[in-house]
Amino acid sequence: MLVAFSVAPSGTGNADGSVHDAVAAAVRVVRDSGLPHRTTSMFTEIEGEWDEVFDVVRRATEAVQPFGSRVSLVLKADIRPGYSGELHGKIERLEAAIAEQEPRD
Repeated sequence: MLVAFSVAPSGTGNADGSVHDAVAAAVRVVRDSGLPHRTTSMFTEIEGEWDEVFDVVRRATEAVQPFGSRVSLVLKADIRPGYSGELHGKIERLEAAIAEQEPRD
């Protein structure tokens, strides 16, 4: 399964609204998990089995809790039994499809 999630505190009291310290704590949990992952400016993607992925999401959410009075979690999952390596595989297939559609000279 692939899960894309974003977790952030609110009620931080930071005048600039920055949540980078809290997000860093969450991303550290993901990186320490040993599961395949990728972090972008808006989401962190993680790949693994249901229980292990959701354990990491839970622990990442818990890591953010000390940074504010509440936590927001946005999550999207792609559940496709029998497949692995999709964190990179989906992108490789997309890039191949784009290359095939490019005009040829």
